[in-house]
Amino acid sequence: MSYENIIFQIDQGVAIIKFNRPKALNAVNTEVLRELGQAMDAIEADSSIKALILTGEGTKSFVAGADISQMVNLTPIQLRKFSRDGQEILFRLEALPIPVIACVNGFALGGGTEITMACDFIYASETAKFGQPEINLGVIPGFGGTQRLSRLVGKSMAKELCMTGVMISAQEAKAIGLVNKVFPPDKLWEEAMKAARAMATKGRVSMRAMKRCIDRGYDVDLHSGCYMESDAFALCMASPDGKEGMTAFLEKRAAEFKGELD
Repeated sequence: MSYENIIFQIDQGVAIIKFNRPKALNAVNTEVLRELGQAMDAIEADSSIKALILTGEGTKSFVAGADISQMVNLTPIQLRKFSRDGQEILFRLEALPIPVIACVNGFALGGGTEITMACDFIYASETAKFGQPEINLGVIPGFGGTQRLSRLVGKSMAKELCMTGVMISAQEAKAIGLVNKVFPPDKLWEEAMKAARAMATKGRVSMRAMKRCIDRGYDVDLHSGCYMESDAFALCMASPDGKEGMTAFLEKRAAEFKGELD
């Protein structure tokens, strides 16, 4: 599969997607969404892929938002489809059974911030900028920003960011709980790959169960979430990975997880 708007690579079990429109600061258009969908098709079909990193090509931008030059010519019906297509792609990204890291190397504005919030966690460069500036254009976020942001940083902070349209630094994003870690620009990729490779050594069954329990349990009451956890715990223990992990611990050796999801 050839791509024009993203770069898709696999490096020792870690998939890498780079947004590759540097002249447009990696802004998202319909073609980017289509190619993202194709890349996720490939990831879902390849059991050797254990983790995914998303980043931007170049040094200035992760994703600077949606491509305004395309959006301005769309009809309301087309704009609704563009919004829904973007939301569905991010739901797919969120639901991948592997850990997904946003490696934010520059501007992550509008759709850029929305993409990062669909990842499992965010590592950012000290020079990165975040924000939902849609209000400055007379519109609102369309890829889930009004919904995920409030769930991540709280309703009041989400309202402030969306209603003012301000950009915030990586350090500010970390302080409000949006970003996990901030690194010097020359260390960011190394740290993201280190984390991805470490997670790629874990069992696929337990990693999927961990991700599902946290994501799905977040939206239910505590008792329901704990019942969900008990079921997943038992299934993990019964899987080849669970048996391997316990046996390796007792035998004082490194576990070799080979369990499949199906």
